[in-house]
Amino acid sequence: MRTSLVLLLVNVSLAVSLAVPLFAQAAGQTLEARRAELNRLLADEWEHTLRTRPELATQVGDDRYNDRLSDFSDKAIAEDLEHARHSLARFEAIDTAGFPEQEKFSHALMLRSLREALDAAQFKDWEMPATQFDGVHLGYASLAFNSPFRNMKDYEDYLSRLRQIPRVLEQAMAHMRDGLRDHRMPPKYLLEKVSTQAQHIADDPLDKSPFTDPLRKFPDSISEKDRKQLREAIESAVKNEVAPAYAKFSKFVRDDYAPHGRLDPGVWALPDGEARYRFAVRHQTTTDFTAGQIHQLGLKSVAEIETQMLTIARAQGFSDLKSFNEHIRQDPKLYAKSGQQLLDLYTHYRDQMYGKLPQLFGRLPKNNLTVVPMESFRSADSVPADYSLGAGDGSRPGRINVNEYAPEKRLLLNVEAIAYHEGVPGHHLQFSIAQELTGLPPFRKYDLDLNAYTEGWAFYSERLGKEVGFYQDPYSDYGRLQNEMWRAVRWVVDTGVHSQHWTRQQMVDFFHEHTAMDDQNIETEVDRYIAWPAQALSYKMGQMKILELRERAQQELGAKFDLRAFHDAVLDQGPLPLDLLEAKIDAWIATRK
Repeated sequence: MRTSLVLLLVNVSLAVSLAVPLFAQAAGQTLEARRAELNRLLADEWEHTLRTRPELATQVGDDRYNDRLSDFSDKAIAEDLEHARHSLARFEAIDTAGFPEQEKFSHALMLRSLREALDAAQFKDWEMPATQFDGVHLGYASLAFNSPFRNMKDYEDYLSRLRQIPRVLEQAMAHMRDGLRDHRMPPKYLLEKVSTQAQHIADDPLDKSPFTDPLRKFPDSISEKDRKQLREAIESAVKNEVAPAYAKFSKFVRDDYAPHGRLDPGVWALPDGEARYRFAVRHQTTTDFTAGQIHQLGLKSVAEIETQMLTIARAQGFSDLKSFNEHIRQDPKLYAKSGQQLLDLYTHYRDQMYGKLPQLFGRLPKNNLTVVPMESFRSADSVPADYSLGAGDGSRPGRINVNEYAPEKRLLLNVEAIAYHEGVPGHHLQFSIAQELTGLPPFRKYDLDLNAYTEGWAFYSERLGKEVGFYQDPYSDYGRLQNEMWRAVRWVVDTGVHSQHWTRQQMVDFFHEHTAMDDQNIETEVDRYIAWPAQALSYKMGQMKILELRERAQQELGAKFDLRAFHDAVLDQGPLPLDLLEAKIDAWIATRK
Protein backbone atom coordinates (compact mmCIF):
# COMPACT_ATOMS: atom_id res chain seq x y z
CA MET A 1 0.00 0.00 0.00
CA ARG A 2 1.49 3.33 -1.02
CA THR A 3 1.95 5.94 1.66
CA SER A 4 3.69 9.28 1.86
CA LEU A 5 6.78 9.84 3.95
CA VAL A 6 4.81 12.20 6.16
CA LEU A 7 2.07 9.65 6.86
CA LEU A 8 4.60 6.91 7.46
CA LEU A 9 6.50 8.92 10.01
CA VAL A 10 3.31 10.08 11.69
CA ASN A 11 2.26 6.44 12.05
CA VAL A 12 5.68 5.44 13.39
CA SER A 13 5.62 8.32 15.85
CA LEU A 14 2.08 7.41 16.93
CA ALA A 15 3.03 3.79 17.51
CA VAL A 16 6.05 4.82 19.54
CA SER A 17 4.14 7.41 21.57
CA LEU A 18 1.58 4.78 22.58
CA ALA A 19 4.41 2.72 24.03
CA VAL A 20 5.89 5.60 26.07
CA PRO A 21 5.49 5.00 29.81
CA LEU A 22 3.02 7.32 31.49
CA PHE A 23 5.69 8.80 33.73
CA ALA A 24 7.69 9.83 30.66
CA GLN A 25 4.67 11.43 29.02
CA ALA A 26 3.91 13.27 32.24
CA ALA A 27 7.38 14.79 32.29
CA GLY A 28 6.18 17.37 29.77
CA GLN A 29 9.53 17.98 28.11
CA THR A 30 9.72 20.87 25.68
CA LEU A 31 10.16 20.23 21.97
CA GLU A 32 13.72 21.53 22.12
CA ALA A 33 14.57 19.22 25.03
CA ARG A 34 13.13 16.18 23.26
CA ARG A 35 15.04 16.97 20.05
CA ALA A 36 18.25 17.48 22.01
CA GLU A 37 17.70 14.14 23.74
CA LEU A 38 17.27 12.32 20.41
CA ASN A 39 20.42 13.81 18.94
CA ARG A 40 22.38 13.05 22.10
CA LEU A 41 21.21 9.43 22.06
CA LEU A 42 22.08 9.09 18.36
CA ALA A 43 25.56 10.45 19.03
CA ASP A 44 26.00 8.11 22.01
CA GLU A 45 24.91 5.11 19.98
CA TRP A 46 27.37 5.91 17.19
CA GLU A 47 30.19 6.31 19.69
CA HIS A 48 29.30 2.93 21.18
CA THR A 49 29.38 1.38 17.71
CA LEU A 50 32.83 2.80 16.92
CA ARG A 51 34.23 1.85 20.31
CA THR A 52 33.01 -1.75 20.16
CA ARG A 53 33.67 -2.21 16.43
CA PRO A 54 37.09 -0.56 16.01
CA GLU A 55 37.61 -2.15 12.59
CA LEU A 56 34.53 -0.27 11.34
CA ALA A 57 35.88 2.95 12.85
CA THR A 58 39.07 2.50 10.85
CA GLN A 59 37.11 1.68 7.71
CA VAL A 60 35.08 4.90 7.87
CA GLY A 61 38.16 7.02 8.61
CA ASP A 62 37.97 7.43 12.41
CA ASP A 63 41.50 6.69 13.69
CA ARG A 64 40.87 6.75 17.46
CA TYR A 65 40.66 2.98 17.83
CA ASN A 66 43.19 1.89 15.22
CA ASP A 67 45.22 -0.02 17.84
CA ARG A 68 42.31 -2.27 18.86
CA LEU A 69 40.41 -5.28 17.57
CA SER A 70 36.86 -6.21 18.52
CA ASP A 71 36.17 -8.25 21.64
CA PHE A 72 34.20 -11.40 20.77
CA SER A 73 34.07 -12.85 24.28
CA ASP A 74 30.83 -14.09 25.82
CA LYS A 75 31.00 -11.17 28.24
CA ALA A 76 31.33 -8.61 25.44
CA ILE A 77 28.43 -10.15 23.48
CA ALA A 78 26.20 -10.14 26.58
CA GLU A 79 27.10 -6.52 27.33
CA ASP A 80 26.36 -5.49 23.75
CA LEU A 81 22.91 -7.09 23.86
CA GLU A 82 22.15 -5.45 27.18
CA HIS A 83 23.26 -2.13 25.70
CA ALA A 84 20.89 -2.66 22.76
CA ARG A 85 17.97 -3.40 25.08
CA HIS A 86 18.71 -0.34 27.17
CA SER A 87 19.14 1.88 24.11
CA LEU A 88 15.89 0.65 22.59
CA ALA A 89 13.99 1.62 25.74
CA ARG A 90 15.58 5.08 25.69
CA PHE A 91 14.69 5.67 22.04
CA GLU A 92 11.17 4.33 22.53
CA ALA A 93 10.63 6.83 25.32
CA ILE A 94 11.15 9.80 22.99
CA ASP A 95 8.00 11.51 21.73
CA THR A 96 8.81 12.81 18.24
CA ALA A 97 5.68 14.96 17.85
CA GLY A 98 6.70 18.23 16.23
CA PHE A 99 10.16 17.01 15.18
CA PRO A 100 11.57 17.91 11.74
CA GLU A 101 10.95 15.10 9.26
CA GLN A 102 14.66 14.24 9.04
CA GLU A 103 14.85 13.65 12.79
CA LYS A 104 11.68 11.54 12.73
CA PHE A 105 13.28 9.52 9.99
CA SER A 106 16.47 8.97 12.03
CA HIS A 107 14.40 7.97 15.06
CA ALA A 108 12.39 5.42 13.05
CA LEU A 109 15.53 3.92 11.49
CA MET A 110 17.32 3.58 14.83
CA LEU A 111 14.31 1.88 16.40
CA ARG A 112 14.18 -0.53 13.48
CA SER A 113 17.90 -1.27 13.69
CA LEU A 114 17.90 -1.98 17.43
CA ARG A 115 14.80 -4.17 17.30
CA GLU A 116 16.25 -6.22 14.45
CA ALA A 117 19.58 -6.64 16.25
CA LEU A 118 17.77 -8.01 19.30
CA ASP A 119 15.61 -10.30 17.14
CA ALA A 120 18.74 -11.66 15.45
CA ALA A 121 20.40 -12.54 18.76
CA GLN A 122 18.18 -15.60 19.21
CA PHE A 123 20.02 -17.31 16.34
CA LYS A 124 23.50 -16.83 17.88
CA ASP A 125 25.26 -16.26 14.57
CA TRP A 126 28.46 -15.72 16.53
CA GLU A 127 28.56 -19.50 17.01
CA MET A 128 29.23 -19.89 13.25
CA PRO A 129 31.97 -17.28 12.59
CA ALA A 130 33.89 -19.16 9.89
CA THR A 131 32.89 -19.75 6.29
CA GLN A 132 34.95 -19.93 3.13
CA PHE A 133 33.38 -16.71 1.85
CA ASP A 134 33.39 -14.31 4.78
CA GLY A 135 35.03 -15.99 7.75
CA VAL A 136 36.85 -14.34 10.63
CA HIS A 137 40.15 -15.72 9.30
CA LEU A 138 39.66 -13.89 5.99
CA GLY A 139 38.50 -10.64 7.55
CA TYR A 140 41.65 -10.21 9.62
CA ALA A 141 43.92 -11.25 6.78
CA SER A 142 42.55 -8.17 4.97
CA LEU A 143 43.47 -5.88 7.86
CA ALA A 144 46.46 -4.31 6.12
CA PHE A 145 44.43 -3.45 3.03
CA ASN A 146 41.85 -1.48 5.02
CA SER A 147 44.19 0.41 7.37
CA PRO A 148 46.06 3.70 6.94
CA PHE A 149 49.88 3.72 6.82
CA ARG A 150 50.87 7.39 6.81
CA ASN A 151 53.24 7.71 9.74
CA MET A 152 54.94 5.91 12.61
CA LYS A 153 51.81 5.81 14.77
CA ASP A 154 49.80 4.06 12.05
CA TYR A 155 52.42 1.29 11.91
CA GLU A 156 52.54 1.02 15.71
CA ASP A 157 48.73 0.78 15.83
CA TYR A 158 48.86 -1.96 13.20
CA LEU A 159 51.50 -3.85 15.20
CA SER A 160 49.24 -3.66 18.25
CA ARG A 161 46.43 -5.19 16.23
CA LEU A 162 48.61 -7.99 14.90
CA ARG A 163 49.39 -9.03 18.46
CA GLN A 164 45.66 -9.25 19.23
CA ILE A 165 44.84 -11.62 16.35
CA PRO A 166 45.63 -14.79 18.39
CA ARG A 167 43.08 -13.61 20.99
CA VAL A 168 40.42 -13.00 18.32
CA LEU A 169 40.94 -16.45 16.78
CA GLU A 170 40.81 -18.09 20.22
CA GLN A 171 37.49 -16.36 20.90
CA ALA A 172 36.18 -17.54 17.52
CA MET A 173 37.19 -21.13 18.29
CA ALA A 174 35.42 -20.94 21.66
CA HIS A 175 32.20 -19.91 19.92
CA MET A 176 32.66 -22.65 17.33
CA ARG A 177 32.87 -25.20 20.16
CA ASP A 178 29.61 -23.78 21.50
CA GLY A 179 28.11 -24.12 18.02
CA LEU A 180 29.24 -27.74 17.90
CA ARG A 181 27.50 -28.33 21.22
CA ASP A 182 24.33 -26.53 20.07
CA HIS A 183 24.31 -28.20 16.60
CA ARG A 184 24.82 -24.84 14.87
CA MET A 185 27.28 -25.96 12.21
CA PRO A 186 28.09 -24.83 8.66
CA PRO A 187 28.32 -27.53 5.98
CA LYS A 188 31.27 -29.87 6.36
CA TYR A 189 32.64 -29.36 2.83
CA LEU A 190 32.75 -25.56 3.31
CA LEU A 191 34.60 -25.92 6.60
CA GLU A 192 37.23 -28.02 4.85
CA LYS A 193 37.80 -25.02 2.58
CA VAL A 194 38.14 -22.80 5.68
CA SER A 195 40.89 -25.00 7.08
CA THR A 196 42.78 -24.90 3.78
CA GLN A 197 42.46 -21.12 3.53
CA ALA A 198 43.74 -20.57 7.07
CA GLN A 199 46.66 -22.95 6.55
CA HIS A 200 47.70 -21.17 3.35
CA ILE A 201 47.73 -17.87 5.22
CA ALA A 202 49.81 -19.44 8.00
CA ASP A 203 52.28 -20.91 5.49
CA ASP A 204 52.85 -17.73 3.48
CA PRO A 205 56.52 -16.70 3.60
CA LEU A 206 57.08 -13.36 5.25
CA ASP A 207 57.74 -11.59 1.97
CA LYS A 208 54.36 -12.74 0.62
CA SER A 209 52.19 -12.69 3.73
CA PRO A 210 49.19 -10.33 3.58
CA PHE A 211 50.17 -9.18 7.08
CA THR A 212 53.54 -7.83 5.92
CA ASP A 213 52.13 -5.90 2.98
CA PRO A 214 52.64 -2.50 4.71
CA LEU A 215 56.40 -3.20 4.82
CA ARG A 216 56.70 -3.24 1.04
CA LYS A 217 56.22 0.49 0.68
CA PHE A 218 56.87 2.96 3.48
CA PRO A 219 55.82 6.61 3.35
CA ASP A 220 58.65 9.09 2.90
CA SER A 221 58.05 10.50 6.38
CA ILE A 222 59.47 7.36 8.06
CA SER A 223 63.25 7.25 8.41
CA GLU A 224 65.43 4.29 7.48
CA LYS A 225 66.12 3.64 11.16
CA ASP A 226 62.43 3.52 12.00
CA ARG A 227 61.71 1.37 8.95
CA LYS A 228 64.22 -1.20 10.17
CA GLN A 229 62.68 -1.19 13.63
CA LEU A 230 59.14 -1.55 12.27
CA ARG A 231 60.14 -4.30 9.86
CA GLU A 232 61.75 -6.35 12.61
CA ALA A 233 58.81 -5.89 15.00
CA ILE A 234 56.06 -6.63 12.45
CA GLU A 235 57.86 -9.61 10.93
CA SER A 236 58.46 -11.01 14.41
CA ALA A 237 54.76 -10.60 15.30
CA VAL A 238 53.66 -12.30 12.08
CA LYS A 239 56.16 -15.15 12.38
CA ASN A 240 55.84 -15.83 16.10
CA GLU A 241 52.24 -14.86 16.90
CA VAL A 242 49.96 -14.46 13.87
CA ALA A 243 51.09 -17.39 11.71
CA PRO A 244 51.06 -19.90 14.62
CA ALA A 245 47.57 -18.67 15.59
CA TYR A 246 46.35 -19.27 12.03
CA ALA A 247 47.98 -22.71 11.97
CA LYS A 248 46.28 -23.57 15.25
CA PHE A 249 42.95 -22.32 13.91
CA SER A 250 43.38 -24.39 10.72
CA LYS A 251 44.20 -27.53 12.69
CA PHE A 252 41.20 -27.04 15.00
CA VAL A 253 38.85 -26.65 12.04
CA ARG A 254 40.35 -29.61 10.19
CA ASP A 255 40.56 -32.09 13.09
CA ASP A 256 37.94 -31.07 15.65
CA TYR A 257 35.32 -28.98 13.88
CA ALA A 258 34.85 -29.75 10.19
CA PRO A 259 34.31 -33.51 10.73
CA HIS A 260 31.10 -32.60 12.59
CA GLY A 261 29.85 -30.10 9.99
CA ARG A 262 26.34 -30.62 8.72
CA LEU A 263 25.92 -32.74 5.61
CA ASP A 264 22.88 -30.94 4.17
CA PRO A 265 23.73 -27.61 2.50
CA GLY A 266 20.46 -25.85 3.37
CA VAL A 267 20.06 -23.81 6.55
CA TRP A 268 16.79 -25.69 7.09
CA ALA A 269 18.91 -28.51 8.54
CA LEU A 270 19.81 -26.43 11.62
CA PRO A 271 17.65 -26.82 14.76
CA ASP A 272 16.12 -23.37 14.23
CA GLY A 273 16.58 -23.48 10.46
CA GLU A 274 13.10 -22.53 9.30
CA ALA A 275 12.82 -19.52 11.62
CA ARG A 276 16.44 -18.55 10.89
CA TYR A 277 15.84 -18.44 7.14
CA ARG A 278 12.54 -16.61 7.55
CA PHE A 279 14.35 -13.93 9.57
CA ALA A 280 17.22 -13.80 7.06
CA VAL A 281 14.80 -13.29 4.15
CA ARG A 282 13.07 -10.43 5.95
CA HIS A 283 16.38 -8.87 6.99
CA GLN A 284 18.05 -9.12 3.58
CA THR A 285 15.07 -8.00 1.49
CA THR A 286 13.50 -5.56 4.00
CA THR A 287 10.14 -6.91 2.78
CA ASP A 288 7.50 -9.39 3.94
CA PHE A 289 7.89 -11.68 0.92
CA THR A 290 8.06 -15.34 1.90
CA ALA A 291 10.63 -17.76 0.55
CA GLY A 292 7.89 -19.48 -1.48
CA GLN A 293 6.78 -16.20 -3.06
CA ILE A 294 10.35 -15.27 -3.96
CA HIS A 295 10.95 -18.70 -5.49
CA GLN A 296 7.96 -18.21 -7.79
CA LEU A 297 9.03 -14.67 -8.64
CA GLY A 298 12.41 -16.08 -9.60
CA LEU A 299 10.97 -18.71 -11.94
CA LYS A 300 8.81 -16.05 -13.62
CA SER A 301 11.75 -13.66 -13.97
CA VAL A 302 13.97 -16.37 -15.47
CA ALA A 303 11.40 -16.96 -18.22
CA GLU A 304 11.07 -13.22 -18.96
CA ILE A 305 14.82 -12.64 -19.21
CA GLU A 306 15.27 -15.66 -21.48
CA THR A 307 13.01 -13.94 -24.01
CA GLN A 308 15.35 -10.93 -24.10
CA MET A 309 18.45 -13.12 -24.33
CA LEU A 310 17.01 -15.08 -27.22
CA THR A 311 16.86 -11.91 -29.32
CA ILE A 312 20.63 -11.46 -29.04
CA ALA A 313 21.30 -15.16 -29.59
CA ARG A 314 19.33 -15.14 -32.82
CA ALA A 315 21.12 -12.00 -34.00
CA GLN A 316 24.37 -13.97 -33.62
CA GLY A 317 23.00 -16.81 -35.75
CA PHE A 318 21.79 -19.22 -33.07
CA SER A 319 18.26 -20.57 -32.99
CA ASP A 320 18.02 -21.16 -29.25
CA LEU A 321 19.69 -20.23 -25.99
CA LYS A 322 21.05 -23.68 -25.28
CA SER A 323 23.20 -23.75 -28.39
CA PHE A 324 24.33 -20.12 -27.92
CA ASN A 325 25.25 -20.74 -24.27
CA GLU A 326 27.17 -23.86 -25.23
CA HIS A 327 29.03 -21.88 -27.92
CA ILE A 328 29.99 -19.31 -25.28
CA ARG A 329 31.25 -21.96 -22.87
CA GLN A 330 33.38 -23.59 -25.58
CA ASP A 331 34.84 -20.53 -27.35
CA PRO A 332 38.29 -19.78 -25.88
CA LYS A 333 38.23 -16.24 -27.34
CA LEU A 334 35.52 -15.35 -24.83
CA TYR A 335 37.70 -16.18 -21.82
CA ALA A 336 40.37 -14.02 -20.21
CA LYS A 337 43.98 -14.52 -21.23
CA SER A 338 45.54 -13.10 -18.06
CA GLY A 339 44.86 -11.33 -14.82
CA GLN A 340 46.30 -8.16 -16.32
CA GLN A 341 43.72 -8.27 -19.10
CA LEU A 342 40.96 -8.38 -16.48
CA LEU A 343 42.49 -5.46 -14.58
CA ASP A 344 42.78 -3.44 -17.79
CA LEU A 345 39.15 -4.09 -18.73
CA TYR A 346 37.79 -3.04 -15.34
CA THR A 347 39.94 0.10 -15.50
CA HIS A 348 38.66 0.90 -19.00
CA TYR A 349 35.01 0.54 -18.01
CA ARG A 350 35.57 2.64 -14.89
CA ASP A 351 37.12 5.43 -16.95
CA GLN A 352 34.49 5.48 -19.68
CA MET A 353 31.61 5.56 -17.19
CA TYR A 354 33.10 8.48 -15.26
CA GLY A 355 32.67 10.59 -18.38
CA LYS A 356 28.93 9.86 -18.49
CA LEU A 357 28.07 10.43 -14.82
CA PRO A 358 27.01 14.10 -15.27
CA GLN A 359 24.21 12.88 -17.57
CA LEU A 360 22.84 10.70 -14.78
CA PHE A 361 23.49 12.55 -11.52
CA GLY A 362 23.43 16.07 -10.18
CA ARG A 363 25.66 15.11 -7.25
CA LEU A 364 28.91 13.23 -7.86
CA PRO A 365 31.25 11.58 -5.33
CA LYS A 366 34.50 13.28 -4.36
CA ASN A 367 36.42 10.18 -3.33
CA ASN A 368 38.50 8.38 -5.93
CA LEU A 369 38.10 4.82 -7.20
CA THR A 370 41.04 2.49 -7.86
CA VAL A 371 41.18 -0.91 -9.59
CA VAL A 372 43.46 -3.43 -7.85
CA PRO A 373 44.03 -7.20 -7.77
CA MET A 374 42.00 -9.09 -5.17
CA GLU A 375 43.98 -10.44 -2.24
CA SER A 376 45.31 -13.85 -3.28
CA PHE A 377 44.40 -15.58 0.01
CA ARG A 378 40.67 -15.25 -0.75
CA SER A 379 40.49 -15.20 -4.55
CA ALA A 380 40.05 -18.96 -5.14
CA ASP A 381 36.68 -18.98 -3.35
CA SER A 382 35.54 -15.47 -4.15
CA VAL A 383 33.46 -13.59 -6.72
CA PRO A 384 34.80 -12.19 -10.04
CA ALA A 385 35.20 -8.75 -8.42
CA ASP A 386 34.00 -6.90 -5.36
CA TYR A 387 34.18 -3.46 -3.77
CA SER A 388 36.03 -2.16 -0.72
CA LEU A 389 34.78 1.00 0.92
CA GLY A 390 36.97 4.10 0.88
CA ALA A 391 37.50 6.27 3.97
CA GLY A 392 34.83 8.89 4.61
CA ASP A 393 37.38 11.72 4.56
CA GLY A 394 38.74 10.67 1.16
CA SER A 395 42.13 9.65 2.57
CA ARG A 396 41.67 6.11 1.26
CA PRO A 397 40.01 5.59 -2.14
CA GLY A 398 37.37 2.99 -2.83
CA ARG A 399 38.62 -0.15 -4.56
CA ILE A 400 37.34 -2.55 -7.18
CA ASN A 401 39.11 -5.80 -6.23
CA VAL A 402 39.55 -7.86 -9.42
CA ASN A 403 39.80 -11.63 -9.04
CA GLU A 404 42.78 -12.81 -11.10
CA TYR A 405 42.59 -16.43 -9.93
CA ALA A 406 42.52 -18.87 -12.90
CA PRO A 407 41.80 -16.14 -15.50
CA GLU A 408 41.63 -18.66 -18.34
CA LYS A 409 38.49 -20.07 -16.70
CA ARG A 410 36.74 -16.69 -16.45
CA LEU A 411 34.36 -15.49 -19.14
CA LEU A 412 34.68 -11.86 -20.23
CA LEU A 413 30.99 -11.39 -21.07
CA ASN A 414 29.85 -9.80 -17.83
CA VAL A 415 33.00 -7.86 -16.92
CA GLU A 416 31.49 -4.60 -18.20
CA ALA A 417 28.31 -5.00 -16.16
CA ILE A 418 30.23 -6.00 -13.02
CA ALA A 419 32.51 -2.96 -13.43
CA TYR A 420 29.50 -0.64 -13.35
CA HIS A 421 28.03 -2.60 -10.42
CA GLU A 422 31.11 -2.52 -8.20
CA GLY A 423 32.42 0.90 -9.22
CA VAL A 424 30.47 3.73 -10.82
CA PRO A 425 27.59 4.28 -10.95
CA GLY A 426 27.20 1.37 -8.51
CA HIS A 427 28.74 0.75 -5.11
CA HIS A 428 31.48 3.37 -5.18
CA LEU A 429 29.16 6.20 -6.18
CA GLN A 430 26.41 5.23 -3.73
CA PHE A 431 28.64 4.61 -0.70
CA SER A 432 30.84 7.65 -1.36
CA ILE A 433 27.87 10.00 -1.73
CA ALA A 434 26.37 8.61 1.48
CA GLN A 435 29.62 9.27 3.36
CA GLU A 436 29.76 12.84 2.03
CA LEU A 437 26.20 13.79 2.98
CA THR A 438 25.82 16.55 5.57
CA GLY A 439 23.04 16.94 8.11
CA LEU A 440 22.60 13.19 8.70
CA PRO A 441 23.68 11.27 11.80
CA PRO A 442 26.68 9.04 10.99
CA PHE A 443 24.85 5.75 11.47
CA ARG A 444 22.73 6.58 8.40
CA LYS A 445 25.77 7.31 6.24
CA TYR A 446 27.61 4.11 7.08
CA ASP A 447 24.87 1.49 7.27
CA LEU A 448 26.54 -1.36 5.39
CA ASP A 449 23.91 -3.94 6.28
CA LEU A 450 20.98 -2.80 4.12
CA ASN A 451 21.76 -5.04 1.17
CA ALA A 452 18.36 -4.62 -0.47
CA TYR A 453 19.25 -0.96 -0.93
CA THR A 454 23.02 -1.11 -1.53
CA GLU A 455 23.06 -4.22 -3.73
CA GLY A 456 19.75 -3.24 -5.32
CA TRP A 457 21.24 0.11 -6.32
CA ALA A 458 24.40 -1.48 -7.70
CA PHE A 459 22.36 -3.98 -9.73
CA TYR A 460 20.11 -1.17 -11.02
CA SER A 461 23.27 0.70 -12.03
CA GLU A 462 24.27 -2.02 -14.48
CA ARG A 463 21.35 -0.94 -16.71
CA LEU A 464 22.48 2.68 -16.69
CA GLY A 465 25.43 1.71 -18.88
CA LYS A 466 22.94 0.68 -21.54
CA GLU A 467 21.08 3.98 -21.20
CA VAL A 468 24.21 6.06 -21.89
CA GLY A 469 25.17 4.04 -24.96
CA PHE A 470 27.56 1.37 -23.67
CA TYR A 471 27.46 -2.44 -24.12
CA GLN A 472 28.22 -1.93 -27.82
CA ASP A 473 29.67 -5.42 -28.13
CA PRO A 474 26.70 -7.82 -28.46
CA TYR A 475 28.51 -10.37 -26.29
CA SER A 476 28.97 -7.75 -23.57
CA ASP A 477 25.28 -6.84 -23.88
CA TYR A 478 24.47 -10.53 -23.55
CA GLY A 479 26.69 -10.51 -20.48
CA ARG A 480 24.53 -7.72 -19.05
CA LEU A 481 21.47 -9.92 -19.53
CA GLN A 482 23.43 -12.83 -18.09
CA ASN A 483 23.84 -10.72 -14.98
CA GLU A 484 20.08 -10.14 -14.95
CA MET A 485 19.58 -13.88 -15.27
CA TRP A 486 22.23 -14.53 -12.62
CA ARG A 487 20.24 -12.51 -10.05
CA ALA A 488 16.93 -14.11 -11.05
CA VAL A 489 18.49 -17.57 -10.73
CA ARG A 490 19.64 -16.54 -7.25
CA TRP A 491 16.02 -16.10 -6.22
CA VAL A 492 15.32 -19.68 -7.30
CA VAL A 493 18.40 -21.50 -6.01
CA ASP A 494 18.79 -19.65 -2.69
CA THR A 495 15.19 -20.33 -1.71
CA GLY A 496 15.51 -23.78 -3.26
CA VAL A 497 18.43 -24.90 -1.09
CA HIS A 498 17.39 -23.18 2.15
CA SER A 499 13.64 -23.75 2.16
CA GLN A 500 12.89 -26.50 -0.37
CA HIS A 501 15.72 -28.90 0.53
CA TRP A 502 17.53 -28.67 -2.82
CA THR A 503 20.93 -30.30 -3.10
CA ARG A 504 24.03 -28.43 -4.16
CA GLN A 505 23.98 -30.30 -7.48
CA GLN A 506 20.44 -29.07 -8.16
CA MET A 507 21.71 -25.52 -7.72
CA VAL A 508 24.60 -26.10 -10.12
CA ASP A 509 22.31 -27.77 -12.66
CA PHE A 510 19.83 -24.87 -12.58
CA PHE A 511 22.67 -22.44 -13.28
CA HIS A 512 23.88 -24.54 -16.21
CA GLU A 513 20.36 -24.84 -17.59
CA HIS A 514 19.67 -21.11 -17.62
CA THR A 515 23.04 -19.33 -17.96
CA ALA A 516 26.30 -19.46 -19.86
CA MET A 517 28.28 -18.76 -16.67
CA ASP A 518 31.67 -20.42 -16.43
CA ASP A 519 32.11 -23.35 -14.06
CA GLN A 520 34.51 -21.42 -11.79
CA ASN A 521 31.93 -18.73 -11.17
CA ILE A 522 29.04 -21.16 -10.69
CA GLU A 523 30.98 -23.17 -8.10
CA THR A 524 31.89 -20.13 -6.01
CA GLU A 525 28.38 -18.69 -6.36
CA VAL A 526 26.45 -21.69 -5.06
CA ASP A 527 28.90 -22.09 -2.19
CA ARG A 528 28.42 -18.43 -1.35
CA TYR A 529 24.62 -18.79 -1.14
CA ILE A 530 24.99 -21.85 1.06
CA ALA A 531 27.36 -19.95 3.38
CA TRP A 532 25.30 -16.74 3.49
CA PRO A 533 21.58 -17.57 3.41
CA ALA A 534 19.21 -15.03 1.79
CA GLN A 535 21.84 -12.36 1.05
CA ALA A 536 21.64 -13.24 -2.65
CA LEU A 537 17.92 -12.39 -2.62
CA SER A 538 18.60 -8.72 -1.92
CA TYR A 539 20.00 -7.71 -5.34
CA LYS A 540 16.98 -8.20 -7.52
CA MET A 541 14.54 -7.22 -4.78
CA GLY A 542 16.19 -3.81 -4.49
CA GLN A 543 16.59 -3.34 -8.24
CA MET A 544 12.93 -4.21 -8.78
CA LYS A 545 11.84 -1.60 -6.24
CA ILE A 546 14.01 1.18 -7.72
CA LEU A 547 12.71 0.42 -11.23
CA GLU A 548 9.15 0.43 -9.90
CA LEU A 549 9.67 3.81 -8.21
CA ARG A 550 11.29 5.26 -11.33
CA GLU A 551 8.36 4.16 -13.49
CA ARG A 552 5.92 5.61 -10.97
CA ALA A 553 7.76 8.94 -10.96
CA GLN A 554 7.80 9.07 -14.76
CA GLN A 555 4.07 8.35 -14.97
CA GLU A 556 3.06 10.85 -12.30
CA LEU A 557 5.46 13.65 -13.23
CA GLY A 558 5.32 13.36 -17.01
CA ALA A 559 7.33 16.18 -18.57
CA LYS A 560 8.51 17.26 -15.10
CA PHE A 561 10.41 14.00 -14.59
CA ASP A 562 14.18 14.53 -14.40
CA LEU A 563 16.31 11.38 -14.26
CA ARG A 564 19.23 13.16 -12.59
CA ALA A 565 16.94 14.53 -9.87
CA PHE A 566 15.36 11.10 -9.37
CA HIS A 567 18.75 9.46 -8.87
CA ASP A 568 19.80 12.20 -6.46
CA ALA A 569 16.57 11.66 -4.49
CA VAL A 570 17.23 7.92 -4.22
CA LEU A 571 20.75 8.57 -2.92
CA ASP A 572 20.39 11.68 -0.75
CA GLN A 573 19.30 9.95 2.50
CA GLY A 574 21.91 7.19 2.76
CA PRO A 575 20.88 3.50 2.70
CA LEU A 576 17.20 2.85 3.48
CA PRO A 577 14.93 -0.18 3.89
CA LEU A 578 12.82 -0.54 0.76
CA ASP A 579 9.53 0.47 2.38
CA LEU A 580 11.08 3.69 3.67
CA LEU A 581 12.73 4.32 0.30
CA GLU A 582 9.30 4.02 -1.32
CA ALA A 583 7.79 6.45 1.19
CA LYS A 584 10.66 8.85 0.59
CA ILE A 585 10.28 8.80 -3.21
CA ASP A 586 6.49 9.15 -2.96
CA ALA A 587 7.04 12.30 -0.88
CA TRP A 588 9.58 13.51 -3.46
CA ILE A 589 7.09 12.94 -6.29
CA ALA A 590 4.43 14.89 -4.39
CA THR A 591 6.86 17.77 -3.90
CA ARG A 592 7.84 17.81 -7.60
CA LYS A 593 4.18 17.81 -8.62
